[in-house]
Amino acid sequence: MRVPVLLLVFFALCACADDSSYIPEVPQGDPQRGRAALVQFDCGVCHVIPGIPAAVGQVGPALDNYALRPYLAGKFPNEPETLVRWILDAPAMAPQTAMPAIAMSQQEARDAAAYLYMSD
Repeated sequence: MRVPVLLLVFFALCACADDSSYIPEVPQGDPQRGRAALVQFDCGVCHVIPGIPAAVGQVGPALDNYALRPYLAGKFPNEPETLVRWILDAPAMAPQTAMPAIAMSQQEARDAAAYLYMSD
């Protein structure tokens, strides 16, 4: 009797693993304000960012489909709080990164993260 129960749990977990409709939630993050913050802080100088026509940078990675990425900077779990910390001070997390610390507020970083998770 145990084997069928374990198989049922396994298949249920597998079914959830590829849920492309999942969008991480950034507490108190506002995607509309986040779009404005990404423009204001010139994030598009280094990144291509969906929904921001002037964001055509080629230095950093394109930021499309961000919610589907398992890792941030190739080594940190792609979770809202981690993304907020990365946006604010990437060098503190990965000293060799080319991304600079950004002089935005915690709220602006939350908003920017919310936008990135919502963009295609």
